[in-house]
Order: sequence, then structure tokens, then C-alpha cells
Amino acid sequence: MAAIFSKSSDLILKVVGAVVGLGAVSGIAAFAYLSYPTVIDIGYQPEQPVAYSHKLHAGELGMNCFYCHSTVYRGAFAAIPGTETCMGCHSQVRPASPRLEKVRNSYETGEPIHWLKIHDLPDYVFFNHRAHIGAGVSCVTCHGRVDQMVEVRQEKPLNMAWCVDCHRNPAPNIRPAALVTQLDWVPEGDPAEIGRKIIEEKKLNPPTNCSGCHR
Repeated sequence: MAAIFSKSSDLILKVVGAVVGLGAVSGIAAFAYLSYPTVIDIGYQPEQPVAYSHKLHAGELGMNCFYCHSTVYRGAFAAIPGTETCMGCHSQVRPASPRLEKVRNSYETGEPIHWLKIHDLPDYVFFNHRAHIGAGVSCVTCHGRVDQMVEVRQEKPLNMAWCVDCHRNPAPNIRPAALVTQLDWVPEGDPAEIGRKIIEEKKLNPPTNCSGCHR
């Protein structure tokens, strides 16, 4: 009985299979590369629509983080300040500065400034600022020394392993709640020991199970 397929069919089939397989792998790799969220990268530092210096405002002028990010101690999310907050000062301080043109236009028209979010967790992650601030986790723990940054950048990985490590051993990152926005605070003594005392007093027990952050 004559063979249905020629001997060369095996080779052709293998070649076609290899090409299809490589194409699929290349396509997946290309999609992963192009869709990779740059906002989870350490060093992510987008150019904002208005040049705002945290080093000047939070550092040299000593403005408290809560003045602009007013919801972090009472809500899950950190508010981006409205233009009214900016103009609360800049209606008197350098009101005609060309660098503030977009701020003045926003204030006059009511059109918000489209700031770019830097510390952006995935949608499947639940993070509550109020819980962390109340526990005594400083802004510097997750955001770094923003009071020394002209342009804010991401300094911490903010991945699951990094968060879980802190939940398993939170003591080194816990301080008196009144000092959470004092980014240059240097504890007198072992910070972990200070943290352990606060944890005991407040009976803190950060979750390490999945439902703690994925809801």
C-alpha cells in the first residue's frame, strides 16, 4: 500500500510546528514587554504637567504632607490636592510667576490639572492609607525622602513580597503616629524596639493572608 504522506512531510511538519511555536512565544513576549506597567518600576519618575518641587515645599519650607494629601489619615486613598489648595498660598506668593500659569488657568476655569500618579498599585490590591498612618507607618517607609526630591520618583518596589515582609516584621517601620510625616525623624535608640512597644500598645496585627490585601 502506497504511503499517504511523503517522507518529507515529517520534516515539513516539524519546521511548521517550530515556526508556529516560536511565533507564539515571540508574540507573548512582545505583548508582555509592550504592556508592562512602567509605574511599578523603581525609579519611575514621569514629567508632571506643572513643575512642583517637593524638596522646596516639604523640605525647605517644611510643609506637612497632610496639608496637600489631606485624606491619608482618614481615608483609603491619598488625595491629590485641588488647585484651590495651591492658590491658598500662591494667590499671595509669586502670584504672577510664569511657572504657575497652568495653576492659575485651572483655578479660573475649574478644569483640573491632570497630575500623573507615581505610586500606582494594581487594581486587585487593596491598600488603606488610614490604617497604615494610624498604625504609625511613616510616609517615608513607602515613598522615600520626598522632602529631598525636586521631582518625586518611586524608590520602593511596592511588590507583594516587599509588603508581606513588612507585615511579617512591622516593628522597624512603626513610629509614634504623630511623627509619620516627619520624614527626617531619627529615633533615639533601636527603632525596632520602639516599634514593638507601639505594636503591643495598639495591639497591631497586620494580616499576612491573601484576603488582607486582595478583596
